[in-house]
Amino acid sequence: MVELRDDLRLALDRVEFARAVGIEPDDWQRDALRSAAPRQLYNCARQTGKSTVSAILATHTAIYEPGVLVLLISPTLRQSGELFRKCLEVYRAAQRLVPPDSETALTLALENGSRIVSLPGGKGHTIRGYSGVRLLVVDEASRVPDDLYISIRPFLATSAGRLVALSTPFGTRGWWWGAWKSAEPWERFMATAEQSPRIPAAFLEEERRSMGEWYFRQEYCGEFLDGQFSVFRGEDIDAAIRDDVPPLFSEAGGF
Repeated sequence: MVELRDDLRLALDRVEFARAVGIEPDDWQRDALRSAAPRQLYNCARQTGKSTVSAILATHTAIYEPGVLVLLISPTLRQSGELFRKCLEVYRAAQRLVPPDSETALTLALENGSRIVSLPGGKGHTIRGYSGVRLLVVDEASRVPDDLYISIRPFLATSAGRLVALSTPFGTRGWWWGAWKSAEPWERFMATAEQSPRIPAAFLEEERRSMGEWYFRQEYCGEFLDGQFSVFRGEDIDAAIRDDVPPLFSEAGGF
């Protein structure tokens, strides 16, 4: 449990904060929690603790940075509720170091002026209007549509806020795959199921047999794979594209 005399230590070290609320982070989780990178990607297998890390980051930010907004985006209402529940578990384990001002099904407001708001996705325009976001967490990022992702990035425009996106792969398409393979300055963290001390090897072997190699390699190994019925591999298509060949049509649409 949290001791108030250790409050400064917990404020300065998110790993120590995690331990104080009863969570011993894995190696990759410690690195992610202590990272100061403004843009992070968690390509992690199911049940390897990526949501837990996000909940620790969200709760720590709200407690120790007064007057900030922490925004959690998930593709569905159910997923929004699950991620928010993890944040509440961390907050309660921290003995509510900052008293709550109000609490709803998807929002926690603290007396220091900070808020954690968890929202389902859908069309981008349905969640417009937020600004000054200190921490933006995109859950199940491979399932978040490109237009929604583009619509939420401006939330960070004036706040010097952080963006954390977490997911398993979902084919070679979409902004999440593009971000993972791009040269942009994301800090990338990867954890396979075999690296998790909580997932038995026998379970993984059963999953491999049950779901097949294609699904298993994405859900548990973090691999971005082309569609099962694709005629051409994505890497072959990329290799066939050249920048030094003039376009067939002009920008005006003529020949």
